[in-house]
Amino acid sequence: MNQFFDFFLNTYKDKDTLVIILEAIVLVTGITSVWYAKKENILVYPTGLIATIISVYLLLKDKLYGDMMMNFYFSIMSIYGWWNWSRTINNEKVVKISRTNTNEKMIGLGLFILTIGFTYLVYSVFGGEITTSNYVDMLTSGMFFTAMWYMAKKKIESWTLWIIADIISIPLYAYRGWGMLSFQYFIFTILAIQAYFLWKKNINKNPQTASK
Repeated sequence: MNQFFDFFLNTYKDKDTLVIILEAIVLVTGITSVWYAKKENILVYPTGLIATIISVYLLLKDKLYGDMMMNFYFSIMSIYGWWNWSRTINNEKVVKISRTNTNEKMIGLGLFILTIGFTYLVYSVFGGEITTSNYVDMLTSGMFFTAMWYMAKKKIESWTLWIIADIISIPLYAYRGWGMLSFQYFIFTILAIQAYFLWKKNINKNPQTASK
């Protein structure tokens, strides 16, 4: 057990105190944001913005351009999602939990492919040598980008993508020396699985909105 904790904590011995504090803030606000998302609570977005904005700085500092782009996009989509989730007509939510239709699936696939291609271009121009972990980063970036778009529209498929990408990100961030972020994605995976079943239960109760 001690070896397990040492694996995650040893990477922080030579890190600046400010970086450790900021990463801890990202850990707390990131987990809080996913918790709110699971509950379909609008606070998912302000808490998420704190995590993503700080992450942009940290990842840019560490030259992890794919991850940095992903968090920058998250920040933009959080603003859009905040607005979209808050819309009401006659005190009733305009955007409700539903499944993607064929058109949304095609848009999601296109966004996934474009994200991978663009992330590869960024690494080629700014990142120097592209390693195996960078290719994994491109894959997860595509999943996360698409998941965030689906999340802003309250599509249950967002959780499927979150789960897959979160699982991949656990060893990826551990390998890169970001122990707290690796642990964060472990928590994300658990919350995302719980959220999927909660949202699915909501859809089953309201089948008339499932395909909107």
